[in-house]
This record gives sequence, C-alpha cells and structure tokens, in this order.
Amino acid sequence: MNEILAVGGWILWGLLITGFVIVRSKSIKLFAKKNDTEKNNDRRETLTAELIRDHFHPDSLENVTISERRFPFRVRADLQRAIDQLFEDHTTIAHFCGVKKDYSYDEFTLSDCLIFDRHRAAVTVPPQYEEVDIGEQSAVRCLKNGLWLLQRGDQRYVVLLSQTSRYRHKTGMQFQIAAQNCPAGTEIAQEFFRFLEDAVSKAGSYRGKILSLELDEDSYSGESTGISVHKLRTVTRDQVILPAETLDLLDRNVIEFSRQRAQLSQRGLSTKKGILFYGPPGTGKTHTIHYLAEALREHTILLITAEQVALLREYFTLARLLQPSVVVIEDADLIAHNREEMGTCEQVMLNRLLNEMDGLKEDADVLFILTTNRPESLERALASRPGRIDQAIEFPFPDDEGRAKLVELYAAGMKLSDEITEHIVQRTDGVSAAFIKELMRRSLQFHLEQNGSGSITPTDIDSALDEMLLRGGKLNQRLLGADSIRDRAVGFR
Repeated sequence: MNEILAVGGWILWGLLITGFVIVRSKSIKLFAKKNDTEKNNDRRETLTAELIRDHFHPDSLENVTISERRFPFRVRADLQRAIDQLFEDHTTIAHFCGVKKDYSYDEFTLSDCLIFDRHRAAVTVPPQYEEVDIGEQSAVRCLKNGLWLLQRGDQRYVVLLSQTSRYRHKTGMQFQIAAQNCPAGTEIAQEFFRFLEDAVSKAGSYRGKILSLELDEDSYSGESTGISVHKLRTVTRDQVILPAETLDLLDRNVIEFSRQRAQLSQRGLSTKKGILFYGPPGTGKTHTIHYLAEALREHTILLITAEQVALLREYFTLARLLQPSVVVIEDADLIAHNREEMGTCEQVMLNRLLNEMDGLKEDADVLFILTTNRPESLERALASRPGRIDQAIEFPFPDDEGRAKLVELYAAGMKLSDEITEHIVQRTDGVSAAFIKELMRRSLQFHLEQNGSGSITPTDIDSALDEMLLRGGKLNQRLLGADSIRDRAVGFR
C-alpha cells in the first residue's frame, strides 16, 4: 500500500513540474514577443541625434558649434512671424519636426538632441502649436518647440526653438543654432539672431494696441507669461462730459502735447510727461482714458492695475519698446501712498515706480496717466515733482449742464422731454456721472416693466431714485456716488 502511495506521489509531482515548465515556456514566449514589439516601436521613433549627424555628414559633429539667444515669453508672436519669414528667404529646409524627450521637465537644448543613448535621447514628434491672440481677426499660430535642418549654399546648420522654464514654469523662448565651425557658419548664426532681434524690437504684433501683461499666479519667477490685447469701447470727445475748462486742459496737455512732440524734441525739450487724474469715484476718469485711447490711435496703451505692480519693470520695458506709448496706472494711491504708512515691501514697489519713471530718457515718447480717488494720500515724491507729474486734472461732480448732457448720453435712444431732463437735473445735484448712468438704466427698466409707450415718465424716474437712494440705505448711496446728497434723499417721491 505504501509503495502504491509513493508511486502516485511521484506521478503527481511529475505532472506539476510538467505544468510549470509549460506555463513558464509560454510566459517567456509572451515576454519575448512583447519585447520585440517594444523594440519595433522604438525603431519607428527617429532619434534627433541621428538626423543631425546625417545632416552634417560627412563633417563630424565635433566640428559644430552651438549659439543661443533667449527672448521673453510675451514676444513669441513676433518671433513666430519672424521665423515664418526668415525660412522663406534663401534657405532650404531639409527637414522640420517637433521634438520630445522623456523626463525632461526643465529647459530643452540642442545638446539634448545630440544624445544617442536611446534611454535618454530626444526623438521627433509632430509639431505642436498654440493660438496666440494679438487683437486681430486671426490669431498667430505659435510653435511650442521645433527642430529645423537647414542649408544655405554649401553651409548646413540646425535650429532648435524651445521654451525656457524655471521651477517647471514657462519663462521665455530660446533659439539655438548648431552651425559648422567656420567663418561662414558663424555669419549664418549671427545673421539669424540679428533678424530675430530686429523683429522683436519692431514689435509689429502689439504696436498701437491696448495691452496688459499676464501673470502666472503659480509662477515663482515674478515674470509675465504673455500679453493680453484689449478692445475698449469707442468714446468720442462729445461723450466726455466735463466742464469746458477741464476738457480744454485735458486736450492741451495730452492730445496737443502728443502732436507737438517732434517740434519739442527738435528744440531739446523733454517729450515725456506725467498727468494725474483725480476726483471722486464715478466722475469719468476711466471713461476719459477710453476717449484718449481712441484719440491717440498711433500710441500703444499699457494698462497697469495695482495688483500688477510686480511687473512694473516689464511694463516700462514695453513702454520704451513700443513708443510712442501711454502708461496708465489706475488707483495710483494703492502703489504710491504716503511712505510713512508703508511697509518695507511697499516702499520697494514705490521706489521701483519712481526709478522707472526717472530712468526714461528725456526724449522718450512716453506719457504717464495716473488715476486716484484720494490725491491727498499720494506720496509727495511722486505728486509734487515735475518730471513725474507735470499736470493734475480734477474730475469734479457734474454741474447742471453736465448732468443734462449725461442724461441725454445715457438715455439709450429713449425719448426725453425737456421737462423730464430738468426733473432729473434738479433731483441729482451732487451725484457722479456713474450715478446718472445707473439712474437712466433703472428708469428704463421701470418703464419697460410697466409696458411703457417709449417715453420715460416722471414716475419712472422717481421709482428709480427711490430704489437707489432710499431702499438701499446710506451704503448704497455711497456705492453709487450719491454720498453728498444722502441728507436730502427723503422727499424725492
């Protein structure tokens, strides 16, 4: 009996070993098949190092030098237009492709493209593009990275475009050129970079437009990531409702000054100027800037808000580059208030603003417009020194004539009798232009709710005033720019 059990055990053990060998054999075959598939896939990827080596053949890669230029990320639209034009003239493109390198989180260089080790090598991929809005009908299709194998005459060279980065955040664009180490190769590289630098200095994509810089909130570099192009509403001179003497002062110090810059420069006088717009909220400071943007179409308008103070240096660089330009700093008191009330970081920002304004040459065609609701809070070093601020222009609450014009401006095409206009003027003494604009909108809303006939009635006006001045309380009056008449609000009905 024991012998039978022993024989059965050996038979079972043999079957188990046979099964394991069969399974192991199949696993090895499957693994080998998978390995072959991966190798075939690898073979379909083209190493950039092989392309570049073959492009320079029979010259050795040891006889090649690499040159580099870096540009801010915000000018990539101008760079794209430049390379589109550059490669059309007297240059043969032997090959063009996108480039990829695994585990490459920081900058990507031509040196990376020359590595033959397949585990760390750069390979060709389809090119990738980004649509960049420059405020025109069509966006500029900007290449993210690309590799060109080029030839001019008997000189062969390679160009790599890639993004620079810091802490995995985009900071700029770089061009690298690998050319033969000879005078002709050096001249090709220098000519290429001169062309790009000239295109950036002309800044054709953004000149004469209304711009602000984009800031990546997650970036540690403190640099801008791009440029936003704005479309402001069109405001004509007759839509700027200010006292006649204020409007004349504005035109003479901004529009006429800009027209006479060339003659002033010929006589050795400064062509840069600073203007301060001050007055209560809602009195038309921003509205007037829209008018100036329309009147100074040949100027580039740069809009700076208080939260973008960290980008002042880049803004002033653009102001110099895109002359003639207008630099608008809104709510300047948030940046340049009294030093005695500032912390260390705030003083650094103020000093940067003052230094940048002083650093512009006297012949710079740059106009500064600063706006504030609290002129008494401005730092005296900014507001009391000619050369920084040359003219202050007050934006007061509109008078009777001004309020009548505002009513007509914001009536939205509705019919208004002289009696209705006078009714509004008498009941809105001491309010801002913004208040009149909101009043007309609410009056029209009440009129539409009552299925009105097309003419606003005194009842519509009184209902709107009641809601704006009584139901919302003192806070609502202050928010709407009617703080000065809150004591007379009772009795409007």
